Amino acid sequence: MRSAYASFFAVLGFVVRSARGAVYERYEDLPSVSGFDFVIVGGGTAGNALANRLTENPDFDVLVLEAGPSNEGVLDSIIPFFCDQVVPFTPWDWNFTTTPQEGLNGRSVVYPRGHILGGTSSVNFMAYLRGSSQDWDRYAAITGDEGWSWDAIQPYIRKNEKWTEPADHHNTTGQFDPSLHSTSGINSVSLAGFPRPNIDPRIIQTTQELPDEFPFNEDMNSGNHLGVGWTQATINGGRRSSSATSYLGPEFISRKNLHVLVNAQVTRLLKTGTTQDDKPEILGVEFVNGDDTTHKLTVRATKEVILSAGSVGTPHLLQLSGISDETLLSPLGIPTILHNPSVGRNLSDYPLLPNLWLVNSTETFEKAERNTTVAAEQLAEWEKNEQGPLVDTLLDHLAWLRIPNNEMAFWDNFEDPAAGNHTAHFEFLFSNGIIPGTFPLPPTGNFLSIVTAVVSPTSRGSVTLNTSDPFAAPLINPGILSSTFDFEAMKFAIRSAQRFLLAPVWKDYIISPFNGLQNTTMAGSEDELDEYVRANTATIFHPVGTAAMSPAEGVEWGVVDPELRVKGVSGLRVVDASVLPIVPAAHTQVPAYIVAERAGDLVKKTWGAL
Repeated sequence: MRSAYASFFAVLGFVVRSARGAVYERYEDLPSVSGFDFVIVGGGTAGNALANRLTENPDFDVLVLEAGPSNEGVLDSIIPFFCDQVVPFTPWDWNFTTTPQEGLNGRSVVYPRGHILGGTSSVNFMAYLRGSSQDWDRYAAITGDEGWSWDAIQPYIRKNEKWTEPADHHNTTGQFDPSLHSTSGINSVSLAGFPRPNIDPRIIQTTQELPDEFPFNEDMNSGNHLGVGWTQATINGGRRSSSATSYLGPEFISRKNLHVLVNAQVTRLLKTGTTQDDKPEILGVEFVNGDDTTHKLTVRATKEVILSAGSVGTPHLLQLSGISDETLLSPLGIPTILHNPSVGRNLSDYPLLPNLWLVNSTETFEKAERNTTVAAEQLAEWEKNEQGPLVDTLLDHLAWLRIPNNEMAFWDNFEDPAAGNHTAHFEFLFSNGIIPGTFPLPPTGNFLSIVTAVVSPTSRGSVTLNTSDPFAAPLINPGILSSTFDFEAMKFAIRSAQRFLLAPVWKDYIISPFNGLQNTTMAGSEDELDEYVRANTATIFHPVGTAAMSPAEGVEWGVVDPELRVKGVSGLRVVDASVLPIVPAAHTQVPAYIVAERAGDLVKKTWGAL
């Protein structure tokens, strides 16, 4: 929330720091510039988790190259409630925008990606969702590897998660199922630590008044996420828990075999030889360090290069390195090392639409947004004891919902794209006010947001080179609302949100729809709803699929095999959410952690360390 809080940052003058070992800003300061067994490209959600697991073996020397700066002292990334202002249009964002989207009336939209140690785990809204069991069982079926099934990934979920009491230590009985959670992992997960009595009870009461359409779900991380429940988030007390603060915490970053270099942007991967079976060997990495983009540095791995640059950065680097469709590379003068048209294709992401209602309350986010005194008090409370409204993310509750089978007017036109019958088609994200950045703050009024997102989308897009310049942004085309299913599912989700607020408990709270939603009443015309959707939809920035897993043999599509090794070359793996062939019905940071945790075992096994 930029307006009221921003003026206090300079005045406070404090910097939040924690113990930090081997994080370097200059290449020259590394204790060694050779002999790294593994070079991990990207210190983000998956990259840091993998680095942690590999350096559990003292015989493995690991170098992590992160393009962005350190997360140290970045207050917007530390305070959970400030998650809306870490990105976009900041030094901690790659500041991407999409190509003009036909499904959005030709609009381009921002496409945030973390440009900071911790990657997008340092800038996201921190929601903790594993996906449905059917999502993971579908991955196992697609890849032919049961190791990706729901049952098989359970140990990796528990290795990642460290359940933590909420900041206010309130009684959480009925808000989650402790039997589903781990207290022995690394990345903290918690519930809301500050009550919002104006909407929390109303949301839960709705599940009792309208239980058929909106059932209560005590814990959305059971494998069956359908229903309405409390948001779980990667928060530790009053602070964000990212891959940088958890997997690179003081007890880990002090390992002598773990080296992290920030401000190190990789420009391409290098072919270092050819194997006996005539595969290109990719063990070299070219990068720049700091502001001098003309001075290229190189480093070589003795065992593997592991690409963890995310669903935008990973295909971009593969293409810059000559691993892509030769018809894309040749006009740009990039020699083709491996022709693979799948690289950068199959981008899958959620369309998102913030829906607003004017409400009868003064206890919404707008209270602090418009009042610098209130904002100062909230920030001072956090500074003093890490308590108060700033300890939470912006999302009060979530709902995962399906379009019912008996909606024949809908299903007569579509096949069900969800992974199964307990996997959602759409999601509600409830927020106690306008989420900053989604809509300009009006001068008066208090609001409720129910953000709708299509979480089993059929639209597909791409990430492709625009130029051979490694410092130029790629062309990002998520194809938002390019399929008729996604468009109609978004309309159904909005109608469902309108029905949610017809529960009696909201009668004295909801005043009226806002921001064009008032033109899409239940009795309104389809044309008005169509235009509302096209004019207001954006993205939740959960991209996957651009370096998708496929079976090891027998198929002509895919970028990596089920053990995440890049097909057709030697020495190179991809470990991030880009390997997921279909977007899960989940917020994608947890799936990225699961990929990294399993990858740790796959790499160790390859090199006889498991």
